[in-house]
Amino acid sequence: MNQLIAIRAFTRVVETGSFTRVAEALDMPAATLSKTVRELEAHLGVRLLERTTRRVSVTAEGVLYYEKAGRILHDLEDIDASFGAVSDAPRGVLRVDVGGATARNVLVPALPDFLDRYPDIRLELGVSDRPLSQISEHVDCVVRIGALADASMVTHLLGYAEVVSCASPTYLAWHGTPEHPDALRQGHRLLNYLSPMSGRPFPFRFEQGDDRVEIIAENQLGINESNAHLAAAVAGLGVIQTFLHTARPALQSGELVEVLPDWRPSALPLLLVYPQTRQMTHRLRVFVEWVIEAFSSRLG
Repeated sequence: MNQLIAIRAFTRVVETGSFTRVAEALDMPAATLSKTVRELEAHLGVRLLERTTRRVSVTAEGVLYYEKAGRILHDLEDIDASFGAVSDAPRGVLRVDVGGATARNVLVPALPDFLDRYPDIRLELGVSDRPLSQISEHVDCVVRIGALADASMVTHLLGYAEVVSCASPTYLAWHGTPEHPDALRQGHRLLNYLSPMSGRPFPFRFEQGDDRVEIIAENQLGINESNAHLAAAVAGLGVIQTFLHTARPALQSGELVEVLPDWRPSALPLLLVYPQTRQMTHRLRVFVEWVIEAFSSRLG
């Protein structure tokens, strides 16, 4: 058994959940791939994967082995890339985790420029609204909105995300346009954005000068993903608070209308984050430099 090949095969199966897709990607017969993973399990003396005719699941031992083996593979990639770091062509896999709406409206539209500049970097995006504490150790950096309390992280400020309140024209025609935040307490449906960590709704916040209003809504619908949250407002289901860069296309098209524009709460920092222990590879360095430039122009 070639243990390195077996580890690579196992980690790819965990990440894709499919022997077939990994076999195709590695140009390897599926039977050979399955045999390779079984040999790895025999070598370790534990079962890493549970296989059925319909799906592949990871055992508790498999999860632990994946975390440890993944760090080894990541280090190997960094070692390989370091020998090419003296050149102007960074290469290798770069794994970035970014929130859903930020990916859709800011990062992805800017990516053609990055991929044209650095054709030897293979970028893998994890798109979700998961909190930082739930991000895999195998990710090189994370883009998130909000203050960061973890002192073990290196942060780069990408800009500030403005918060807007908005609803569809159809909704406002039926329920009226509020002239003060207190008007939202009765006769309006507020669409909660739920914390992906706790499941609790974030309060609606409003500020005007020294005045502060906070509303914690208890309504029928709560959503924990930013794009679906926006879609619910476009569908006329209620009023949302979201980030301006999330809502901007719908505001420009007329699908949404900003309400209470004089009561916008304070903008929140948009940060690129990675652990202090993470080696600053050539590919990560150029991505950090590029994303600071790209976000500064697109958040305006």
